[in-house]
Amino acid sequence: MPEKSITEISREARVLYTKAQEASQRENTDYAIALFNQVLEKEPGFFECRKALRAEQFKKAGGGGGFFKRMLSGAGSSPLVAKGQLALRTNPANALVIGEQILNSDPNSSGGHRLIAEAAMALELPRTAAFSLEILIKNSPKDKNLAIEFAQASADAGDTRPAEKVLMDLLRENPNDGEINQALKDLSARKTLGEGGYGALEGGKGSYRDVLKNKEEAISLEQEKRVAKSEDVNDRLIKEYEARLQTETNNLKLVRSLAEIYTQKKQFDQAFALYDRVKNSEMGNDPSLEQAIAMTRVKQFDHQIEQLNPFAPDHAAQVEQLKAEKLNFQVAECQKRVERYPTDSAIRYEMGVLYFQIGKYSEAIQEFQKAQQNPHKRLMAMGYLAKCYEKKKMFDFAARTLQNAIKEKLVFDEEKKELTYTLGNVLESMGKKDEAIEQYKLIYEVDSAYKDVAAKVEASYG
Repeated sequence: MPEKSITEISREARVLYTKAQEASQRENTDYAIALFNQVLEKEPGFFECRKALRAEQFKKAGGGGGFFKRMLSGAGSSPLVAKGQLALRTNPANALVIGEQILNSDPNSSGGHRLIAEAAMALELPRTAAFSLEILIKNSPKDKNLAIEFAQASADAGDTRPAEKVLMDLLRENPNDGEINQALKDLSARKTLGEGGYGALEGGKGSYRDVLKNKEEAISLEQEKRVAKSEDVNDRLIKEYEARLQTETNNLKLVRSLAEIYTQKKQFDQAFALYDRVKNSEMGNDPSLEQAIAMTRVKQFDHQIEQLNPFAPDHAAQVEQLKAEKLNFQVAECQKRVERYPTDSAIRYEMGVLYFQIGKYSEAIQEFQKAQQNPHKRLMAMGYLAKCYEKKKMFDFAARTLQNAIKEKLVFDEEKKELTYTLGNVLESMGKKDEAIEQYKLIYEVDSAYKDVAAKVEASYG
């Protein structure tokens, strides 16, 4: 699906786009957002429209910077993100629509931009992907893996300049980082290959396939980025990467990519062997690497559960045994990472969730209190913190934590509904039924179908 200019979209979409621009000029932001979304549903490759929509979304949000940007977090837990991830597998165009629905409420949402970036790559919309990845970079400027991904997308889009700056900034802070150095070399090579192709891309008439002289490389890059890789593509990539490693023996990024492919093919022994190769190198002290290894082990547990004979008389017991082993592994492994990286608040949040799952609420409280330092985990941590207090029947602590979280959540999205609903439950447990009903009414006003709020609110009038 190529990206399009205004002259290439349908007449109907062009009329809607003009109306949206007029609404924007009149400062009718909500109407402009609705119209721009309609245009993109019809023409997902119309990049200028997506840029205009993003501007309106940020305008409605108040600019999206400073205090507002810090407070708007946690949208990754929204059910819309989960819905979008499911859509990615079968209908990436629909995933784009869902991604914009998330950004309509929170234009800084990392979950929304991640969804759009992955859907755009699957649809061969490189400028759209790079556009969202650039915002993700602003949210997480120190994320090396994200920076490298942004560099690849920028090269696909035909403009390497923003990515070069991001990588150079990171390299100044980490001058001996082999992955960043390699990414810059790759970007330079892609830039050379793309000389002369930027004009077509900027006009929306070309694609990154046209920029690359080597058509086989273009196909390889495209297939590597697809969300759901078919087995034959994975097999071809394995052969290609194994061959490259014969000459690029120190290309640890390539080793990690190969490990990820083996994980997708459920060939876990090969994946672990490759991860060990990276772990034993100078780049082994990397929290993201350890997390990738842990996730691979979790996937191995899930695969073992799938392989159980469903007709075995003790099937249920076997499943429960493996699930228990998986959870024990996750807890023990995360504890090790907490010890190694005690100031990493994202790992603290992960540890808190695991403690919550096994019923260690006091331990979970300690982790969630520390996880609040992470602006991207803060509200989710506060929500879990309140649930821990609720489990321990410390209802006054739970209520106060929820009230503080709700004050910080400026947009009444799915996360705020959940916080408000939980506060209602806590107030009910405290015997404050009238105050609880007021919380349910707040949800009822915007979404009467949410959980059982309709029954609770309407019953209060009886």
